[in-house]
Amino acid sequence: MTDFRLKVFRSVALNLSFTKASQELFISQPAISRHIQELESEFQTSLFNRMGNKISLTKAGQLLLDRSEDILNDYQRLDYEMNSLRQKYGGELRIGASTTISQYVLPPVLAEFIKAYPAVSVLLINGNSREIEAALQAGKIDLGLVEGIIRQPQLKYSTFLKDELVPIVHAHNSLASEDEISIERFSQVPLALRESGSGTLDVFVKELERHHLKLSSMNVMIYLGSTESIKLFLEHSDCMGVVSIRSISSELYSGKFKVVDIDGLKMERDFDFVQKRGEEGGLSELFMRFAAKTI
Repeated sequence: MTDFRLKVFRSVALNLSFTKASQELFISQPAISRHIQELESEFQTSLFNRMGNKISLTKAGQLLLDRSEDILNDYQRLDYEMNSLRQKYGGELRIGASTTISQYVLPPVLAEFIKAYPAVSVLLINGNSREIEAALQAGKIDLGLVEGIIRQPQLKYSTFLKDELVPIVHAHNSLASEDEISIERFSQVPLALRESGSGTLDVFVKELERHHLKLSSMNVMIYLGSTESIKLFLEHSDCMGVVSIRSISSELYSGKFKVVDIDGLKMERDFDFVQKRGEEGGLSELFMRFAAKTI
């Protein structure tokens, strides 16, 4: 029921790019341009300032963006409520998940959700926790799934799963012969860690603070953008990594990696659903209830 031109406009306006909107919506760039031209013709005004390869919103474009968020949310809510009367759910659900969740937790849940609700179109993006929260606040997604301990006051968090971070080394590492080391020794071990903005790094830094240590006092060799990058890096170095236990279970079983406990160090965290306050309900709530039963 939604006017697709409005979705196209919102994507272009939020990305300030016809190319990125084309990639996000899986339609050609000429089609994106045509939809924008139709809207500009209908409203008899320009929606974008075009400056070479760059664009910006005109005053009319900003007004339409402000209104389009409410209109599209109302359409989505109406679709959900009309379909729910017949116990049939349809519409679009845009989910954003932090890297660990999107790689190691969410795929089987999404597969079961799509089987149960085939009329719901699901779009998934991933990034670190801060990027997912930013996408939610910008209206690019309807529901976020994040890790870590930092909370944005304008967002609502609901825990759905517990997780633990563990220090790991590759089997060829000399530390693989040990089960536990002291925290003093740990501070000298070369480390490969997740990047700034990741929930994994947030939890690690918080646990260091509990032991009166700073990240700057640790022997960090490199920051990497994903757990898979850390695992591959550890295969070719003598570093230790800190990753979710959920991301390493098969490699621990095969003996490729080993957990080396740090005396006194315990890194536990929650995986949380995150929503904009005041925008709860609809397909987001449906997915949250489904995931809670599935995981």
